[in-house]
Amino acid sequence: MDRTAWIVVALCVVGLVVWEMYLAKQMAPRPAPITAASGKTSSTATPTILAPSPSPLATPEAAPQGVESVLTFAEKVETLRSSDVELRFTNRGGGITEAVMFNHIAEDAKRVTLNSRKHMPIGAIVDDPIKPALPEFTLFRDSDSSIRCERTAPDGITIRKKFSLLQSKQNKDNFLLELNLDVQNTGAQPHANADYFVALGSAAPIHPKDYPYYTRLVWCINGKARDKNVSGFQGSGGFVGIGAHPAQPVFHENFAGAEWTAVTDQFFATIITPLNAKATGIWGRSFDVASQQNMVGIEGAMRMPGFQVQPGQTYTARFQIWAGPKIYHRLAQLEQNEAEIMNFGVFKIVSQFLLNFLNTIHGFVKDYGVAILVLTLVVRLVLWPLQSKANQTMRKTALLGPKMQELRDKYKDDPTRMNQEVMKLYKQYGINPVGGCLPMAIQIPIFFGLYQMLAQAVELRNAKFLWVHDLSQPDTVAHLPVLGFPINIIPLLMAATQVWLMAMTPKTGDPTQRRIMMFTPLIFLFFCYNFAAALALYYTAQNLFSILQFYQNKRQPMPTLEKVAPAGKHKR
Repeated sequence: MDRTAWIVVALCVVGLVVWEMYLAKQMAPRPAPITAASGKTSSTATPTILAPSPSPLATPEAAPQGVESVLTFAEKVETLRSSDVELRFTNRGGGITEAVMFNHIAEDAKRVTLNSRKHMPIGAIVDDPIKPALPEFTLFRDSDSSIRCERTAPDGITIRKKFSLLQSKQNKDNFLLELNLDVQNTGAQPHANADYFVALGSAAPIHPKDYPYYTRLVWCINGKARDKNVSGFQGSGGFVGIGAHPAQPVFHENFAGAEWTAVTDQFFATIITPLNAKATGIWGRSFDVASQQNMVGIEGAMRMPGFQVQPGQTYTARFQIWAGPKIYHRLAQLEQNEAEIMNFGVFKIVSQFLLNFLNTIHGFVKDYGVAILVLTLVVRLVLWPLQSKANQTMRKTALLGPKMQELRDKYKDDPTRMNQEVMKLYKQYGINPVGGCLPMAIQIPIFFGLYQMLAQAVELRNAKFLWVHDLSQPDTVAHLPVLGFPINIIPLLMAATQVWLMAMTPKTGDPTQRRIMMFTPLIFLFFCYNFAAALALYYTAQNLFSILQFYQNKRQPMPTLEKVAPAGKHKR
């Protein structure tokens, strides 16, 4: 490599260290919040301290979250199991206190668990989510796939909630439930209920250094998902003042109607879809998961319109609940655009295609690292003819270097005239000045499509490849002793191969443009260094295939410069 290339590599390293120092500052530990009581909780049935509630659905008089009051009843737990998940139901509010994933392991070697006993049970009905009342329900097991929660108030209002596991057609990925809510008036007076909230449960980061925008409160209006991530709840000084905002520990938004609402982390989500009405609002608040690591989670609730029940009548509401990993092909089968929770962005079509194609390849090779290499090879083979033509165009353009330099020297005081003469020169020799950039332009949507897809592809969780233990995470092998800076091998290999590739590329354009292009490895290193190792693996493989193609093209005869006949003139 020449001196300029080494300068670029040095800038990449320095810039990356500065960025890591900024991230470390943003993720600095915060002091632990002061609570009235603390202690560990377990998923087994234990006595729970709760306050009674005279209201049929819920009352706002109960103690706030984390504050204990008078012991009135012991918590009881019933479970539903499928081949993929264990749902733990509690009589405390009649909902799902925990959803344990059988086939997904967290960093502590335990199974991934959605929600916890510290937060509102999924499907609990509350009047005020800030101070949720979670009265005692009686749990009944109707079958191996359904649990019924029932409670009768003194005024004759009976609430029944039936949770039923729904079997998928593929007999796997069974994370879908149906919730039927019945409010029956057996009393003598009409019953009117104001707007109520259905608890979404909570979501928390899977890994200590997860980006804040992974953990989100999401709602879908007219097929378009909108969200609020945990960084919006926390105050921030921004980056040199840019993006600074005060803390907002509680969020509440009203809307005309939403198809579904959800809480989600990077790979898992709890989505509740009303089937015979639409949600009219969303509520959420952030909470500290582990203050020493600054892990912040989110708890949410969905607001539903109120109702009236005459004596002898019943109000019925139906909901669909997804509590599990964000498996795109399963969510896409649901009818209310639940797959929009994937947040693929403007390159959604590209992300969807690449994810489906990657899973198809994996079905044959049974290894996601190998599947990524095969995907890269297929992309390169598709672009091979175009890239070969672009390489020839760049080699031909490089031959124009002396003539172009003459024009720059001649018209250095008249940039407009210089550009006009350069374009004439390209036209005289039949060279398309953007022909060498076309393959790179095609790669941009592929790169960003992969970036968005791999950020949420739960299939890559815990997928191993060579020294990589988890393709969905950075391939950190060690940390620098003093700074604690992570050493991620594949992104460094990616930057090195990109510098190598740029050194092989024929020098075209003016010196300023070439200097700007030398910063490309730095940009991609920023994108990939602390991202999923799968993305850096893809781009490193692509660089190696590009280098191979350059060597193959260099073995071909050097193109010659020949002026093309002007349009309308033909040789006889």
